[in-house]
Amino acid sequence: MEKKKDVRGKVILECTSCVRNSLKKVSTGVSRYITQKNRHNTPNRLELKKFCPHCHKHTIHGEIKK
Repeated sequence: MEKKKDVRGKVILECTSCVRNSLKKVSTGVSRYITQKNRHNTPNRLELKKFCPHCHKHTIHGEIKK
């Protein structure tokens, strides 16, 4: 039997400013959050403003692929 793709799937949000700094080897790590979204209502990539413990401020966290 084949698996059906859930309408409500898990997504990973990653800090956009930590990713930019990690290329320069300055950052101590990357902040990631796991959340859910409805794929029918929001087919585009999700972006939320969350707290990043590495940057010590609220930054935009964008959806990444698994």
